[in-house]
Amino acid sequence: MKRLFSLSLIFLVSMLQAQVGQVVDWSFESKKVSENEYDLIIDAKIEDHWHLYSQYLESDDGPIATEVKIESEGIVEVIGKTEESGTLLKEHDPNFDMVLSYYSHDAKFTQRIKVLNPNEIIKGYVYYMVCDEKQCLPPEYIDFTFDPKTNKLARKLLIADPEIEADKDPFKRAAIDRKNPVVDCEVKAEVTEGKGIGTVFLLGFFGGLIALLTPCVFPMIPLTVSFFTKGSKDKKKGKMNAFLYGFFIFGIYILLSIPFHVLDGLSPDILNNISTSVTLNIIFFVVFLFFAFSFFGYYEITLPAKFTNKMDSASDVGGIVGIFFMALTLALVSFSCTGPILGSLLAGSLTADGGAWLLSSGMGGFGLALALPFALFAMFPSMMNSLPSSGGWLNSVKVVLGFAEVALAFKFLSNADLVQHWGLLKYETFYVIWILCALGAGLYLFGKIKFPHDSPIKKLSSTRKIIAAAFILFAVYLGMAFGYDKESETYAPLSLMSGLAPSPGYSYMYPSHCPLALNCFHDYEEGLAYAKKVNKPILVDFTGYACVNCRKMEDNVWPQPEIKKLISDEYVLISLYVDDKAELPADQQMNYKLTSGTVKAIKTVGDKWSTLQSESFGNNSQPWYCLISPDEKLLTASVGNTPDVSEYRQFLECGLEGFKQVSKK
Repeated sequence: MKRLFSLSLIFLVSMLQAQVGQVVDWSFESKKVSENEYDLIIDAKIEDHWHLYSQYLESDDGPIATEVKIESEGIVEVIGKTEESGTLLKEHDPNFDMVLSYYSHDAKFTQRIKVLNPNEIIKGYVYYMVCDEKQCLPPEYIDFTFDPKTNKLARKLLIADPEIEADKDPFKRAAIDRKNPVVDCEVKAEVTEGKGIGTVFLLGFFGGLIALLTPCVFPMIPLTVSFFTKGSKDKKKGKMNAFLYGFFIFGIYILLSIPFHVLDGLSPDILNNISTSVTLNIIFFVVFLFFAFSFFGYYEITLPAKFTNKMDSASDVGGIVGIFFMALTLALVSFSCTGPILGSLLAGSLTADGGAWLLSSGMGGFGLALALPFALFAMFPSMMNSLPSSGGWLNSVKVVLGFAEVALAFKFLSNADLVQHWGLLKYETFYVIWILCALGAGLYLFGKIKFPHDSPIKKLSSTRKIIAAAFILFAVYLGMAFGYDKESETYAPLSLMSGLAPSPGYSYMYPSHCPLALNCFHDYEEGLAYAKKVNKPILVDFTGYACVNCRKMEDNVWPQPEIKKLISDEYVLISLYVDDKAELPADQQMNYKLTSGTVKAIKTVGDKWSTLQSESFGNNSQPWYCLISPDEKLLTASVGNTPDVSEYRQFLECGLEGFKQVSKK
């Protein structure tokens, strides 16, 4: 875990610096050494001042070791270990503060293989990372293929498959004309990005206020303000410096979101892919549990002393530069308390529904909440007299946050579970865990549970009793999620938990593959064929297993009698999950050239539906609702998140009017 935090910080710092071009030039060749044995030779030319790590590092706490991997099991036999040669150095690496073996200028990796089936293409990859004296670049994969027939080893490039005939293109549906729907009822759906940004900003601000009440930050307020107001001969200048200090705190957290704007620009789906990545959600699950037990007091999380020491020494420079590094030092040394809260913000904001701007707004709110006390108390020092003194209550805040981290950890595990269809964390299990977390926080505040760093409680304060009671009441509220809804023939979902908890249909007791036990299709072509058969319009629902607003629509808008009746009686519902990670059959996988010119690998069910959405319906956020006729005429303008029931009803009724007009022709 120490390695995870070290690497995360190094990569984040690197991404915030000027972008670096390709620093390793890879070349591939092969030599036949016998009838069926070959040497696969991979050369790396490394730019000056950069270094590539050896395969054989002595410690797992440092960087990523270079790895050459042959993936084609059953058709090739790997003989011995990969040999490496070149300008190998064994020196102290300042990035990891340890002695490491790495290559400078050049490196060669040679792997001998025995081909068992000469008619099969052999696949493999090189996994590596490079650093210079100040920064490291994130690890990269270089895929390669070897053809025994031609004795050719080459890097694998992603090239679009042969062009598909226009009338057979599965993603660009020729009949769908987004610019000219049959009717236009001007339904004003909620602009997700606008409201989302404001909401996330407030959530970030609230998270920042919570961070202020932790032992890592709270004691710093009077110390820092006193430094500026009393340490300066000119009080006006001291106040200005304190204001700058607060401004730099705000700016640092904004800067942390910049790399995600770069990622968002590379591909419209990339942030949604990050947020629904099974691997990342499992990592978040593990990391949040790790944070939780740190909050409980079983161990302390600290960033490498090397980084904090460097920032601290840089703060002695003086002037504006020194103030900036003082702000950066605060951000680093308070990481053990702010990290979990920032992690929640990061993981919750990375979706296509607003992209990196949601994250920037959240980071801005968080940074503003942290910065305000330093600026305000510097301008009005007398206000500090109203601050409560530090004490055991600060540790109590951390422990309560620990229970919240446990609950959030299982939210991320739930995302991975839903996307992969594991069936590990269904509706009932999820709610039981959250109920236990709420009860745990309440009982802790009532003094019934103890943790390592707790101070003795002589008397429960009124504030503590009220907060404890609130947690107990929240647990009771969560218990109401097990109420039965006769209309949908499943559990009645809680509106407050929409988007956090799994859908009621993802249940042991009342399983349903469609929301509200409606009849639906999960394949576009199948749903289209059925609509033609029964001559009904289609509601295409682009959704996601990990989509918060999708669950809110299904839990709060769709159950309304007039909405449910319209969907059930008048439409054929096709729900397409854009984050479904199930692999497509081999004959459906392809490299597809998008309208933008980018080549996209279509490997999973989610890839298929997200590409259909972006190419035919011109949108990549979820939920996205499209009304079409059986011959794929767009009946009215599509809408996204529409929490107003009357507006969503108007949208569905408008589609029916469009279908009537199409049917008359």
